[in-house]
This record gives sequence, structure tokens and C-alpha cells, in this order.
Amino acid sequence: MIREPVVAGSFYPGKPSSLEAEIKGFTDEKAPKKDVIGLVSPHAGYMYSGAVAGATISRIKFKGTFIILGPSHTGRGKPFSIMTEGSWRTPFGEVEIDSTLGKAILARSRHLEEDAVAHLYEHSIEVQLPFLQYFKRDIKIVPIVLSLAPPFLYTEIGEEIADVIMKSRTKPVIIASSDMTHYEPQESAKKKDTEAINAILNLDEDELMRLVIERNLTMCGYAPTAVLIAAAKKLGTKGAELVDYKTSGDVTKDYSSVVGYAGILILKGRAKKAKPKKIHPLPNLAKETVESYVKDGKLPRPKALTSTMKKRAGVFVTIKKHGELRGCIGTIEPTQPNVAEEIIRNAVSSSTRDPRFPPVTAKELPDLTYSVDVLTKPKPVSSEEQLDPKRYGVIVEIGQRRGLLLPNLEGVDTIEQQISICRQKAGIAPEEPVKLYRFEVKRYK
Repeated sequence: MIREPVVAGSFYPGKPSSLEAEIKGFTDEKAPKKDVIGLVSPHAGYMYSGAVAGATISRIKFKGTFIILGPSHTGRGKPFSIMTEGSWRTPFGEVEIDSTLGKAILARSRHLEEDAVAHLYEHSIEVQLPFLQYFKRDIKIVPIVLSLAPPFLYTEIGEEIADVIMKSRTKPVIIASSDMTHYEPQESAKKKDTEAINAILNLDEDELMRLVIERNLTMCGYAPTAVLIAAAKKLGTKGAELVDYKTSGDVTKDYSSVVGYAGILILKGRAKKAKPKKIHPLPNLAKETVESYVKDGKLPRPKALTSTMKKRAGVFVTIKKHGELRGCIGTIEPTQPNVAEEIIRNAVSSSTRDPRFPPVTAKELPDLTYSVDVLTKPKPVSSEEQLDPKRYGVIVEIGQRRGLLLPNLEGVDTIEQQISICRQKAGIAPEEPVKLYRFEVKRYK
């Protein structure tokens, strides 16, 4: 089967001479070449995304075969579609599918299915081909289209592809075809895209998928990118680097509604082992407590107490998993003989008794990070003007109901937000009169 071009003459020139001239203007043949596992490359019309795609592809060492992962814009065909036979035609000529590699991936994967229908009108893979052919006419490809799925499934597909690559003589390069944020103002698009790019540079597909879900990130190729990251981590990568980022507004000068484009390289090699970070004694005690209690049901007995541990104070223990809250419980005022005992008690509560989360399991322990907040004694304030959400925590009180919020929390920027959250925590209505208290914390990570 020959897959005919569907966006030649619209996304890019349909005549070989015009296509050659346009791509030449976007590429840098003298750019230093890097050995890569893969790359993220945009797939819009060349007038919009060609500069980013050209700059990115100019910087890779070419191999014979490219596994090109594209999102499904059309909804046609199987949800996880691979073509293992035939060729794709562009104005530069036909690109043969690497049947040996494609069939090996199909045989290894529990999710991919042989299917050409999903590819017939999908532009995300097609627009990559002329750029690749510009540098090397006799390339081969394995085209794969990916649809919506639970995040863990993308990890599985990436690891399956990595298994095949490790046994392959061709050592193909993986391309995740993706544009970034769609049709938002320039400032909003850049902010969201920066978060997504940072997740990719950190090789964190879980964080990328969290942004897609929670921040409504309209990056169309999140699935291909998540698969690429998972494959790269299994293959061994020394990191990722951003080549370029632009928006359609940089071309049209209309910044009211733009689409973002990023070019990112995933480099081949093993990362240098980082020196283990020293953990402050207070969060380290929280860590030891949770690990001991979850594994063995026992509590640690600190051998030596620091000067801070010997004091009496209210303490909050916060646990995070991959940067997301996993538990947070504390005491406003001291309930134990010293801060060390306060930490031990609240670490157990944060890991097993926070009503917002199920108890921490042993399997999760390697993924957890800890922080400890030691509180000063709360002091009453007469007005909201005496509060500061970055410096002071706040307590809202009426009768026996009390709501507390720690200071300097992400997303809490105003006094009004602080008080509103405290009211909600304590079940205090907005119109009910309350007493206000403020306190400071020393945060240990």
C-alpha cells in the first residue's frame, strides 16, 4: 500500500523545488549534530512551525529508520495503530516502512494493532517526512498513531518500543510529533507551555499528563511525547534539551489566539549519578518514621536530638508524591514533650490518617518527599491588614471550630484566599464573624 500525501500543497509546498527551497530556509546544515534517542517536533503548517522543526531536526545525527509517533486528530481507525508494510509518498518521493522493525514492535506490544485507516488522513506524521527526506532521502519509517488512554498505558507502549530497539541493529530515532497549547492568548500559552516543556526536560511523563488533565493543557501530542519519554528512560538517556520554542503569533503578530511549537532533543547516554541530597534532620525523622511505621508498624527512637528537636512547638508534616500532595496533618500548638515526638506523631497521621488520601503503602515509599513546618505560637490579630499570605499562616476561629492554613503555599496569593480556605476547612460560613490569629513557620525540607 502507498499512503498518499493529504496536506501537500496546504501545510507545505506540493512541488519538490518549492518544498526544497522552503525547508532550506528553515534548516541549518552546519549545526552541531547530537546522538539522540528521540525528539519532539511540531507538525503545523511550515509557515508557522517550520522554523522550530527545522532547527530541531538540523541538530540530530541521522539514522536509517525513524519511529514516528503521532496523535490522532481524525479519530479514524484503531486507537493505537501501527503500519508495518507499504510506503508513504511525499513530493520528494516514497518513504518505505521498515517492515522488520514495525513487525517486531507489533509482536512485542500488547496495545498496538495493525491498521492503515488511522493514518490515511492524519497529518501529524506526514509533515515530518519532507524534513527528514531533505537530509536523507533513503530513510525508513515506522508510523504509529496514538489516541486517548490512561497514562500508564503510554508508559507501557514506550517500554515495549524500547525493548525492541535494544535488540534492533538499526537503532532508530523516535519522533514525537506534537504542537503545544492551542488557541489561547500568547501569555497564557507560553505559561502553560513552559510548564509542559519543563516536565519533558525533566523526563517526567507523569507530570506532563498531570498538566494535561488538571491544567487543561491542549498539547495535541501529549501521548506520543509520554511514550517517547518512557522509552528514553528505559533505553538510557543523559537528559533532554530545548532547541527552540515559538508561537504562531511570532509569525502572524496576532497574539490574541496562538498555537505553541517546541523542539526538544532527548539525548542518548547515561546520566551522571547525582550525589544524594542531604536531608535536614527534621524531615529525615519524618521520613524514617513513615518508612518504619508503614513497613514494620514500629516507631523510630531518635538517638540524638538537635536543638530544634528539643523545643516544644506545633508541627505540621507534609508528604508529597511526584510533587503532588500525599498527606498533611499537624498540630497548631505542642501536644508532645518536644518537637521530635511531635514530628513522629504527625508523620504517622499524615501518612495513614489524612482523610483525603488512602494510607501510604510500602510500594510508594521511594517516591515520597517530606517537609516539616515548625510553628510559632499563634497570636491574635485585630484586622486582615496584619496578615500576609507569604509570611504568616492564619487561623480562623469561631467557638470550637478552627481552620488553619500554612503560609507561602502555591496558588494562595491573597489574604482573602487564605481566610476563605480556612473557613471552608472549619465549616464556617462566609458571613459568620470570626477571630483571626497569625503565626510564622520555619520550613525544613
